[in-house]
Amino acid sequence: MDNIAEPPSRAGWPDFSLYRPHPAATCLRDWLGEAHDLTRLLTQFLETENRVVPMLQIVNPPLWELGHIAWFQEFWLQRGGDFAAPSILSHSDGWYDSTRVAHDTRWSLALPDAQATRAYAEAVRERTLSLLERDALTDARAYFAQLVLFHQDMHNEAFCYMWQTLGYPMPVTWPEPGASLAADIEIPAGTISLGARPGSGFVFDNEKWAHEARLAAFAIARRVVSNAEYRSFVEGGGYARRALWSDAGWAMRERLALAHPRYWRRDADAWSVRRFDRWVPLAAQAPVMHVSWHEAEAYCRWAGRRLPSEAEWECAATAYADRFDCGRVWEWTSSRFAPYPGFAADPYKEYSAPWFAEEHRVLRGGSFATPPRLLRTTWRNFYVPERADPFCGFRTCAI
Repeated sequence: MDNIAEPPSRAGWPDFSLYRPHPAATCLRDWLGEAHDLTRLLTQFLETENRVVPMLQIVNPPLWELGHIAWFQEFWLQRGGDFAAPSILSHSDGWYDSTRVAHDTRWSLALPDAQATRAYAEAVRERTLSLLERDALTDARAYFAQLVLFHQDMHNEAFCYMWQTLGYPMPVTWPEPGASLAADIEIPAGTISLGARPGSGFVFDNEKWAHEARLAAFAIARRVVSNAEYRSFVEGGGYARRALWSDAGWAMRERLALAHPRYWRRDADAWSVRRFDRWVPLAAQAPVMHVSWHEAEAYCRWAGRRLPSEAEWECAATAYADRFDCGRVWEWTSSRFAPYPGFAADPYKEYSAPWFAEEHRVLRGGSFATPPRLLRTTWRNFYVPERADPFCGFRTCAI
């Protein structure tokens, strides 16, 4: 274990003490073990069959993704983010560095087989657990331990998106998001603190740092739009009414020939929805899910409502938490993904900065498949407006 590197001092890296308080090493060990076990469960089919997924922009080859998760943990936590520090797997940098390995080339790489990839992941895991058991948990080590943990958590959720996209079985039983009361929360005008504050624990760079934002008075739904409410939009011809859609939204609808959400179907007078490899009756009061930002925007025009901004969402989720129901699905907001004032990238520079220049919309909250340790009101997710494969829905505001 003596060759495990301390994160080197790098120009521009943050003061890691700003990310306190951090969990104890024993807690991080437990969480990393849980994340690893879930990864193995979610990818168990790699053990018994060579299933190759099609080349789609919204998925990765599962074998590559499995190796990438292990590589990311080794690179940042064990090698200190230093390419000069050797990997325990020859050629791993050339295979698994998502910054250097273009998405479409990942299908043609001569990767190690499933057994060898598993062995690499297990070796990385054992070194990490030993590292956290033996060494003092410095601020830097705690930061990188959480970075690789949350990275794996997010990839585990992405595996779930992939199995939904491809119609594959889900080896984990996820609860169907339930219903909650419908009502608006009336919020007066005022100035809020938007973003994370130093000393609030680990955050990603796009959450930094808290700054003032002025909001006009608004009314926001206490829960997300339900299947029943969205079904009224569908049955009312919402997908055929050009006036409800933006130019980009209508172009998407036509290209995909959408007449309803992507995983819905109608049998006689009843609707059903595909959940992974099974068709189940549409649960009327459950949140609508797998709808794009364009679809959410069209629904809002039909309903005479609007999407909240991310500042409005964060204000309601923080100040009115007792009445604000979230964490069932990721929630689209009207806000474009952009840096906060004074933004500076953290060591993993590719997490946020490359995506600011493109058309991404912010989602807030988290889904039923997001580990609770990741959930906080300042967390910003982001996808292009056409994406519907995540477990995403939306809530509305009064106009």
